[in-house]
Amino acid sequence: MQEVISKTLEQIQPVSTDLLEKAQSHLDMLTKPQGSLGQLEELAKRYIAIRNGKTSKLEKISTVVFAADHGVTEEGVSAYPSEVTPQMVMNFISKGAAVNVLAKHANADVTIVDIGVNFDFQNHPDLLHKKINLGTKNFSKEPSMTRSQAELSITTGIEIANHSASQGVDILTTGEMGIGNTTSSSAIYSIVGKMTVEEVTGRGTGIDDLALDKKISTIEKGLELHQPDPEDPIDILTKVGGFEIGGITGLILGAAANKIPIVVDGFISGAGAILALKMNPSAGDYIFTSHRSTEKGHQVFFDMLGHPPLLDLNMRLGEGTGALLAVNLIESAVKIYNEMATFKSAGVSTKN
Repeated sequence: MQEVISKTLEQIQPVSTDLLEKAQSHLDMLTKPQGSLGQLEELAKRYIAIRNGKTSKLEKISTVVFAADHGVTEEGVSAYPSEVTPQMVMNFISKGAAVNVLAKHANADVTIVDIGVNFDFQNHPDLLHKKINLGTKNFSKEPSMTRSQAELSITTGIEIANHSASQGVDILTTGEMGIGNTTSSSAIYSIVGKMTVEEVTGRGTGIDDLALDKKISTIEKGLELHQPDPEDPIDILTKVGGFEIGGITGLILGAAANKIPIVVDGFISGAGAILALKMNPSAGDYIFTSHRSTEKGHQVFFDMLGHPPLLDLNMRLGEGTGALLAVNLIESAVKIYNEMATFKSAGVSTKN
């Protein structure tokens, strides 16, 4: 597992500045004032450069939804019981969730991954079975997982990204499901962002003030107990993380190693992303943001990445919903790059 992670980290290279400049030159020749399409131009430029300067289309879209349970839910930190995790997994499989609706709209494939749900799905044919354990431990009392389990969760994400590359996927998007995962994510944001737990912790699935206070104190207890090393992302994941968060970390690293653009969803996916950025900052060249979550700590991710959110719709669902909405913008930007006329081809006079 360590070898797979190390090899993947070594393969990640910054996106070529020459390719970025060439893409920008093409955008400047299109029949519009330079820069007039704002962030759409930035999206197109980055996508084309990531894909090695080819005027590639955005046809094969793949959403990966990692599902896992969290032992910390026994502390009363969520508005929903933990049995909702496997129930929602079945809803994903039945194509009844928001992520399914938006994936259909975006013409995207959806892969549901059981990476640590506390339920036996008995080898369901429409589920990718990668279960590491029946949920994590309660990190307010003991580490969430072992270091080897943390490494396995990252490796699982890398392997899925490698498979996606072999299948010719043009762009990946992240998604997750796991009752209690905003608690683990808030702990990660607090450590990496060097902020207090209160500054980064929100209401998750909609908890009341009493439960929010409990959530904050639970995270503080776990951090005080385990003292995660802020410079060791795998140690952070081991002590307070979740299997789905590790899976997202690996998916991002694997996408970057394979030069596949990847759209990061909301708060929980952002937690996986900031761990990936700690492991190799160049992975950020391949990340596209989607939306700003209503969870308070999400800004840590945008600050680390250096790109603002594309959307701000007061969303906090997760699943990959925001990422799929953003894909529509990226696809539109790439179509502009590929299909819009240049001043020369259209016979339009250029700027004086």
